[in-house]
Amino acid sequence: GDAWDVVSGIDALVAQGLVDGTRVGSMGWSQGGYISAFLTTRHADRFKAISVGAGISDWMTYYVNTDIHPFTRQYLKATPWNDPKIYADTSPMTYIKQAKAPTLIQHGELDRRVPIPNAYELYQGLVDQGVEAKLVVFKGFGHGLNKPKAVRAALEQNLEWFSKHVLDVK
Repeated sequence: GDAWDVVSGIDALVAQGLVDGTRVGSMGWSQGGYISAFLTTRHADRFKAISVGAGISDWMTYYVNTDIHPFTRQYLKATPWNDPKIYADTSPMTYIKQAKAPTLIQHGELDRRVPIPNAYELYQGLVDQGVEAKLVVFKGFGHGLNKPKAVRAALEQNLEWFSKHVLDVK
């Protein structure tokens, strides 16, 4: 539902003339990264570029690797063995063949909350679909970037990505 909230918000802003609907990007970290990953596969025609920071790309991959299994069972109301359909329906990877938007993926190497296999899976899926993708792994970092140089690097990477793909600044 979060992805549809984002899309309906964009639609409202476009309808009011506040946003150019042909130059929209999305970025987020953690839950926002998951939403952005979902947007890159389910609503790819709406976005010129996407940035996924420490986002879940596949709930099964997440479930078997995360340090917070109870969260997943509470959020999806099941384990993957009891309801594989809900895990598939809510996983961006299920819809990878629809992906089109150039996607920047940023992830901490030591992330135990959203383990890095999520980043590798999304990256490989995008590349296999011929979608421009860039994966940046922040060595020594977990789920969040907590040092000024890393935060600055992530911000600069996003600025460069969106300048190139959304603003058409080379």
